[in-house]
Amino acid sequence: MTAREAGGLVVCGLGCAAGRRRVIEGVDFSIRAGETVGIVGPNGAGKTTLLRTLAGLSAPVAGTVTVDGGLLHRVSPRERARLVSLVGQDERPPDDLLVGETVALGRTPYLPPWGASGPRERDAVAAALRQVDLAGFAGRAMSRLSGGERQRVLLARALVQRTPILLLDEPTNHLDITHQLELLALTRELPRTVVMSLHDLTLADRYCDRVLVVHDGRAHPLRPPETALRAEVLAQVFGVRAHRVPNPDGGGTHLIITGRKALS
Repeated sequence: MTAREAGGLVVCGLGCAAGRRRVIEGVDFSIRAGETVGIVGPNGAGKTTLLRTLAGLSAPVAGTVTVDGGLLHRVSPRERARLVSLVGQDERPPDDLLVGETVALGRTPYLPPWGASGPRERDAVAAALRQVDLAGFAGRAMSRLSGGERQRVLLARALVQRTPILLLDEPTNHLDITHQLELLALTRELPRTVVMSLHDLTLADRYCDRVLVVHDGRAHPLRPPETALRAEVLAQVFGVRAHRVPNPDGGGTHLIITGRKALS
C-alpha cells in the first residue's frame, strides 16, 4: 500500500489560539511538497497550538491553511484526515488496545462506514511497524509499552494514514538517542511533507530543510537552518550562544550551543 504523494502547504495570515488566549498571530509561510520543516521556540511559544491548527484540530482565529490548493478547515473531518496526520507529544491511546489495533486506526478515513479492515490493512500495519523498528509487536498490549515504544506506535499509525502532510509534535520525546536519529532519518526518506516541532536545535539544524522560529507571539520567516538558527537569533530567542564548526564527517557545518552561564 503506497503513500500518497507529498503535498504543498500554504499558511496566510494565520492566527492561533489556545482556548480564549491568542498565542500566535500573522503567520505566513509556504512549504514545498516533500520538504522537512522544523518549528522551534521556547516553551510556551505556541508550537503545539500551531501544529494543532495546521492539523485542523483547532480552528484559526484568523487567516487560512491551504493544502494543495484547498482550504483545510472547509473540508469534512474524514477528508481532512486523508490530507493531514498529527502525532502529538502526549497522546496516550487506551491501554487495553493492542498495538496492531492502535496502528490500524490510521486506516479509518479510508474504510466505509462500519467497515472492517481486511488483509491490505493488516499488511499496511505490519509494514509500518517494521518501519519504526517494532516488527512483531502487533499483538502486544499498549499497556506493556515503554514511552518510547508508544511514541513509535503512534508514528506507525500516522504512516498507515498515508497523508501527504505529516505533522509531528516533539517526535523525539521519550526516545533513546538511537531511535531519535532513526526516526529523524526516516522522516527524510518518507514521500511526505513533514512539519515537526523540536526542542533540540541541533537536530532541527541537521535534519530540516528549513526552520520556523516562533517567539513572542510571532513567527520568523521560514528559512534554511543556517539562516533561521544564526547566532544572533538564538541569543535573542533562547538566551544561548551558538556558533558553527565544520562537520568532522565532511559536508556542511555543525551547530554548537553554549548554555546561559557562558553568556555572562
